[in-house]
Amino acid sequence: MQYQQVVEAVFLCRLNRFVAQVIVNGREETVHVKNTGRCRELLIPGCKVYLAAAQNPLRKTRYDLIAVEKQRSGKPPLLINMDSQIPNDAAAEWLRQGRDTPFSAYAQLRREVTYGDSRFDCYIEDGTRRAFLEVKGVTLEQNGIAMFPDAPTERGIKHIHGLMDCVQAGYEGYILFVVQMKEITAFCPHDAMHPAFGAALRDAKAAGVQILARDCIVTLDSLLVDAPVRVML
Repeated sequence: MQYQQVVEAVFLCRLNRFVAQVIVNGREETVHVKNTGRCRELLIPGCKVYLAAAQNPLRKTRYDLIAVEKQRSGKPPLLINMDSQIPNDAAAEWLRQGRDTPFSAYAQLRREVTYGDSRFDCYIEDGTRRAFLEVKGVTLEQNGIAMFPDAPTERGIKHIHGLMDCVQAGYEGYILFVVQMKEITAFCPHDAMHPAFGAALRDAKAAGVQILARDCIVTLDSLLVDAPVRVML
């Protein structure tokens, strides 16, 4: 997935979940934050962030905050895409390529499909196979381990239970964690943040839901789903 007109900025503060103050091109500006999670370990005053120019001229904010450089002791900064909207598009792009995915290149994909009382990111038909897939973007990293969620998510638990219902009804069910960075050795649920989510994920695995994690090639203006990441439950 590609962005247009990306510029560098310095993060100052977050005013609320949706907007932040930055310095861009020598001036202070209010920008839209494309991630409503806490991101406290990422958005630190003085850190380097990257903005994409908004395409809607009627918008109040001219830029979207899409990426950040996370400082690490003894290592170069780690570039992390923190746009919570792009993982769904990147995952669909990856699935449609049909290479190193659970499905063939001939699989038919539909987005935002409802089953029961849940709406899933993807519905896939591949020959006689029928599958629902839910995508979760991951921006939290500690010592090379990616974790989700970074804040309690009842919606995430609802999606997990919905996928278990799909499997019980004869469909295949998948959860894909799109880790929006490189240099990750494993993925695990963030039990310290939301124990119920981790418990639901383990129940889903036991019920036949497939748990996948992939890292991403991240550049200043793009995000590409890449290599598999080991899942630790």
